[in-house]
Amino acid sequence: MSATAVHGPSPASAPPATAYARLSIAAGLTTLALKFGAYALTGSVGLLSDAVESIVNLLAAIVALWALTVAKQPADEEHAFGHSKAEYFASGFEGLAILGAAISIAIAAWGRIQDPQPLTNVWAGLGISLVAAGINGGVALILLRAGKRLSSITLRADAHHLFTDVWTSGGVLVGVVLVKMTGWLLVDPIVALIVATNIVWTAAKLLLETGHGLLDSAISTEDRAKVNAVLESYRDRGVMIHAVRTRVAGRRRFLEMHVLVPGVWTVQKGHDLCEEIEVAVGAAIPHATVLTHLEPFEDPASWNDQGLDGRER
Repeated sequence: MSATAVHGPSPASAPPATAYARLSIAAGLTTLALKFGAYALTGSVGLLSDAVESIVNLLAAIVALWALTVAKQPADEEHAFGHSKAEYFASGFEGLAILGAAISIAIAAWGRIQDPQPLTNVWAGLGISLVAAGINGGVALILLRAGKRLSSITLRADAHHLFTDVWTSGGVLVGVVLVKMTGWLLVDPIVALIVATNIVWTAAKLLLETGHGLLDSAISTEDRAKVNAVLESYRDRGVMIHAVRTRVAGRRRFLEMHVLVPGVWTVQKGHDLCEEIEVAVGAAIPHATVLTHLEPFEDPASWNDQGLDGRER
């Protein structure tokens, strides 16, 4: 049995994931001040809903920084597989926080439906809100690209949340403009309710992805295709590989497999082959820890364990 950890290429100049979390915190503080300023100017409950979501953005970014800091710690005696699952705490917190924000927005909107209020300083408030939306959109693009490059669910969750915030801002701005142009005061709280519904949908998706991660879901279809391509090249050389099991923990990928070779091979020859397979698989997908188990072709027991469901994977 042999194991090796292979980390994907990472340019020395590339910032770490925690740097992007700090960027998100800075953006959260800025947009929070801008959006509450816009609400104070206009009195729009739609803009208030947008500002409340910015509180969630800031809290989520702070939790993300904590989770990413913990996740990058190396394995220790109590956490032999590392700390990468800490990222799921951040995405789970963000999902719950978004859900709480949606409830707060819905309550405020319902109160405004019961007692409609005129809006003031609309154009100034809209200008401030547009600046905040631009900041969120730019930071979201940066976080999404970094999250994909670093295989970080925390950064991807934060990016998707910020994109949702941009769409929220857009909807709210349309609602405020309609109120200004038509005088229909109920448009403002109705838009806020629509925003709340959209936020609930985002929260549900984040919580579902978090649940999959905590349940040790398999690697993605794209990564499985890359691994299978590597293993097929060895099968073509007469080496049988089965019982391939995979799981994801934050940015890390864990893979284990059984390698079947002729029983007359020396231990050294079998070990060298396993090392070669581990390096090849680790090079195909980033941040992978690969574990192989060497078995002889001739032993019937070698063919019995082909995966949890009894089939080759």
